[in-house]
Amino acid sequence: QVQLVESGGGLVQAGGSLRLSCAASGRILSINAMGWYRQAPGKQRELVASITSGGTTNYADSVKGRFTISRVNAKNTVYLQMNSLEFEDTAVYYCNANIRRWAAAASDYWGQGIQVTVSS
Repeated sequence: QVQLVESGGGLVQAGGSLRLSCAASGRILSINAMGWYRQAPGKQRELVASITSGGTTNYADSVKGRFTISRVNAKNTVYLQMNSLEFEDTAVYYCNANIRRWAAAASDYWGQGIQVTVSS
């Protein structure tokens, strides 16, 4: 079994900062790309940021310059540092990882989601 466990969400005022963490555990052989998605009420889930195992990053235009994704491969953990938060960043944030398990092909796994609420 593989689990992704997120932490760090909560309520923050506009202009503030939060740091999300997501740790993968289980019988993991390797982790390819990791990323963060979000889904606001009434909207589709969207990619916020992703990072490859080699450290190449990709960001949604709406968060460029404000959010930073990073990972520590030795800890199977990905982070999302969110600065200058805006009301529009309010959403449930989901961690995603493409994980290869022992004797299995790589598959996508999702965390349970964590609420981020920005008050205006």
